[in-house]
Amino acid sequence: MKSSSTKISRELSRAADILNKDGVVGIPTETVYGLAASIFSKEGISKIFKVKERPSFDPLIVHISNLHQKEDIVREWPALAEILAKNFWPGPLTMVLKKNTKLNSMITSGLDTVGIRMPKHSVALELIDQVGPLAAPSANKFGKTSPTSAEHVKSEFKEEVFVLNGGTCEVGLESTVIAIEDTKILILRPGMISEKMLRDATPHARISYAESSASPGHLKHHYQPKIPLYIFEGEVSAETISSQIQNQNWKELELDTSPAIAARQLYESMRKLSNKKLDALIVLKKPNHSSADWLPIWDRLTRASSKTY
Repeated sequence: MKSSSTKISRELSRAADILNKDGVVGIPTETVYGLAASIFSKEGISKIFKVKERPSFDPLIVHISNLHQKEDIVREWPALAEILAKNFWPGPLTMVLKKNTKLNSMITSGLDTVGIRMPKHSVALELIDQVGPLAAPSANKFGKTSPTSAEHVKSEFKEEVFVLNGGTCEVGLESTVIAIEDTKILILRPGMISEKMLRDATPHARISYAESSASPGHLKHHYQPKIPLYIFEGEVSAETISSQIQNQNWKELELDTSPAIAARQLYESMRKLSNKKLDALIVLKKPNHSSADWLPIWDRLTRASSKTY
């Protein structure tokens, strides 16, 4: 146990040193691994976009380790934000709020808002305690499958990025992203903090769904594996699938019956199957996948897919 703790401490020191020298680091969170840079480093922020091959119009999320750090990031802190932070931070909830005018505009893609969250991962929080708030999208090439282990990040970027190993991600899907407008909460990206959980925490708020460029992961095609992924509604025979996609060299990406476990395993399964000698992945959307708890999983799968039948 002592040697493991020493190794983590050594890796944390190395990660902090890289970040303090305008570099980028792969960091663990409870959702997915992030490609992080200090919000105070213009060079570091620029490297995120370059290394990830990310377009400048897609904003980054800022990660903090305590509420005092929000002063450098947002200029307004609504009452709803305070309630939600008390209920869900640290945790997989990102709030889009009015940005501090001093915040690097590359982080926000020139928008007047910024996404902010506090990750629920002890290693990430300790690193942020040491170097300050970090801007971090998922640690993968833009539009591709998100990483849920240090090995995924290393396979994506090889020696280009140092990765702080924090084990396998507990949640496995990106955070819920919401925007706050007076007494309204707009869900911009569904995640494991569900609409019901938000309603229970803020019973007087009006909650609805919306698409917005203020949220990362809003593009029609995102999270894509190396090979085409097709979604079929309901139970479909293998013959029908092969006929529809005109290919017999495919395999089903099977989902656990529990949405929480299915979410945790999703990206790992997509990556594993993509590395096999297959031409396509198939996902069957079954009747028992229709509850609200499945919404974030099907959001990711739909954006990752080439076509739904």
